[in-house]
Amino acid sequence: MGFPRVYDYVAGKNDWGSYGLPREGTNVPARAAGDVAHRDVPTCTLADRLSDVRERVRAAGWDTCIVVNEQRVVLGRLGRQALASKIDSSIEEAMTPGPSTVRPSIGADALLERIRARNLTSFLVTTPDGRLVGLVRRDDLESGT
Repeated sequence: MGFPRVYDYVAGKNDWGSYGLPREGTNVPARAAGDVAHRDVPTCTLADRLSDVRERVRAAGWDTCIVVNEQRVVLGRLGRQALASKIDSSIEEAMTPGPSTVRPSIGADALLERIRARNLTSFLVTTPDGRLVGLVRRDDLESGT
């Protein structure tokens, strides 16, 4: 056929979708976490100053900040309490390490069930290697936006 090299993607369709790549077919949810994730969620690194991060997050109208490394791998999360505190500790001391995440391919309805069961207001979306995709808000899922 003239193809110099042929590859077999062994990981399969689930892995493909978990990286947020396009999917089609009858088993694909109409809306998935990757489709509704806010990709503009504020981020910071361990080297940032907490006081600077607080100002930046507030100015952007957010109440959370995701701590990432240089490759945008999620390390932790600064929530409302850490951002409201007057203490100027390090990002590492203030963050909640290793937050729970879901893949971009999880259906929006399934994610909403998970969020309700845990009484959360949002959930992080990452690729299988931990890179930040965005943040899904419960309000958005409940309103269908």
